[in-house]
Amino acid sequence: MRNKPITVLFVTIFIDLMGFGIVIPVLPIYANELGASGTMIGLITASFAIMQFLFAPFWGGLSDRYGRRPILLASIGLMGLSYLLLAQAESLWLLLLSRMLAGVGAANISTANAFISDVTPAKDRSKNFGLVGAAFGLGFIFGPPLGGFLKDHFGMASVGYVSAAMAGGNLLMAYFMLPESLQTEERSGKKSLFPNPFGEIIRVLPRKELSRLILSNFLFLSAFSMMQITASLLWKGQFELNEAEIGYTFAFVGVTMAIVQGGLIGPFTRWFGEKRLYVVGSLLMALGLAILPLVPPDYFVPLELVGLLLISFGNAFFTPSIFSLISQRAGRQEQGKILGLMQSVGSLSRVVGPFIGGTLYGAFYYLPFLVAAGAMVGVCLFSLYIVRRLAPIGDGPLEGSPG
Repeated sequence: MRNKPITVLFVTIFIDLMGFGIVIPVLPIYANELGASGTMIGLITASFAIMQFLFAPFWGGLSDRYGRRPILLASIGLMGLSYLLLAQAESLWLLLLSRMLAGVGAANISTANAFISDVTPAKDRSKNFGLVGAAFGLGFIFGPPLGGFLKDHFGMASVGYVSAAMAGGNLLMAYFMLPESLQTEERSGKKSLFPNPFGEIIRVLPRKELSRLILSNFLFLSAFSMMQITASLLWKGQFELNEAEIGYTFAFVGVTMAIVQGGLIGPFTRWFGEKRLYVVGSLLMALGLAILPLVPPDYFVPLELVGLLLISFGNAFFTPSIFSLISQRAGRQEQGKILGLMQSVGSLSRVVGPFIGGTLYGAFYYLPFLVAAGAMVGVCLFSLYIVRRLAPIGDGPLEGSPG
């Protein structure tokens, strides 16, 4: 493993996610101030994930053709432009456009994952994919408090400008410090630059190992997203937490995920192996989700935190393990496209999950969590079925095209 490129990539993703985290907590409030209905707020929020779904394969395929570095630079630049547009967004349509553009830029995570595959042998990939998860966790620890402070004291324009400044600094750092990871002879120039994401899903279906892994990730993230959209409603309505306390609770999840994915996933992988962590992650997630709505209000601490700890460990085990398993089964020249498809399907799950979760919460507050927990049990059983049928893979990066 070449540590310097991974370190630079980690910082790049962290700054990227800081900008994202700054916007997320204040976006629904600002949309409401502009007169948005609940449906419009949902559309503005979902537009980010929808654009990620559409553009993740595009960025991944483009990086397979032209290399990882120029694609990462271009996508970071788009993120900066989206924040400048956000700073000027005094209408709902400009706000919607800024989030759509941000979603296009944020689809670059697929390219970042392909970068990791390029420079990391198979045996170390779970650890380095875990660093991406740690960057996500750190971005959500530090971003939301900063976003709330900026909006409260300086208005929404400051949120956009500070995020744009961070993206600009990120672009400069990546330009001068991030090397190219995909050699010229390893690039593919024959693939469509703007594939139909549904077409890519259909194309990978005959490859049973890949399609099963991607399906399990879709189910996992859909169930997890059901919790994400309704947890704050649960904590405010049933546990009477204020917004600051809700923020601290989410920060607890972010800290735990950052610690596990940033420092512990390597040892855990050596001790137990990726396949076991992949299965156990969904089981821990199921237990955590089932606990959340059933805790008596007087025992939020420590029982609710126990549930969140299980959720954090479940996500930290499952996510880097499945990315590593998938990357090992994709050909060298299609790492970007396959991991882009993975990211795209993940974005689709973040559209489906919140819609189902919100509908269930309207029926009764505990339903999203118990239904999601049941779905996670299904994912656990499905993942156990999958790993028993996975062919062994060597330790080195894969060469060539899929068989």
